Amino acid sequence: MAANRSAGRDVHIYDSRDPDIVLGGLILTNGVTNANFYSMVEVFLLFDSDYVLRHEAGMVVTRDDQALRRGKYYIVTEGTITVNNEPWLVRTVSVSSGTRVAEFRDGVRQRDRRCIITGRSAMNARGSWTGFEAAHIFPVAYEGYWIQRNYDRWITIRPNNGGSINSVQNGLLLDSGVHPLFDNYDVSINPDDNHKVVWFNTDTHGTAGNYVDFGGDECRPVNQLLRWHFRQAVLANMRGAGEPVFEVDFPPRSDVMGEIMQGPMAAERMEFELFSRLESH
Repeated sequence: MAANRSAGRDVHIYDSRDPDIVLGGLILTNGVTNANFYSMVEVFLLFDSDYVLRHEAGMVVTRDDQALRRGKYYIVTEGTITVNNEPWLVRTVSVSSGTRVAEFRDGVRQRDRRCIITGRSAMNARGSWTGFEAAHIFPVAYEGYWIQRNYDRWITIRPNNGGSINSVQNGLLLDSGVHPLFDNYDVSINPDDNHKVVWFNTDTHGTAGNYVDFGGDECRPVNQLLRWHFRQAVLANMRGAGEPVFEVDFPPRSDVMGEIMQGPMAAERMEFELFSRLESH
């Protein structure tokens, strides 16, 4: 059974004219400001007129750097509010392997040498990278989508093989415990707020609100891809009741295919699993 992303929300969003219907919400973690909240709301809701957010306590929320409060928020506007139908790409835990992505893995390791989210140093990198994984920001399983939308235009450092989607500019080194959380959109990086770490679920590593310093390295991840991932995280976690969270722990001899087909978004999940395996070779 897929987990419910709306469980545990302590921030809820309504249209003030129809306060019985929840438009979305958020599990609030450290570092989310009022200004951040406005910008995230504008990812999954579209407005044709000016609006403000009013907290249930009665005050109008300003776009400032004050910490967001828990509670109910009501959108006040004379215009219409439309839920953005921007696609959310089904994604589950993926660790690609094979010669096609070996250059990507090695390049990300040598550039970062630490988990980008937690800051934990790869102290044994001289001989072992156990506990660290090179993660794609935009999933390699959707290379067709990447090509169709010309995301290639953001890449300036191209790998010798594997296509532009395997550029180090589309990668991050992550702790092996953080990688599945990043793939699941539980945590992301907001490039439009000085690369702030934003958790959309319980902050299990105490890094919510921290900032990532990529320095001036020309090989660093490009902001456009970090922005894509952040938007996907907002859509997955804040729009409506949120998107499904899929089971990924299949014991030996379990009916993996059967469990996937009985779960939510089965066709999309199967497509992702298939292309994840094809694209890694």
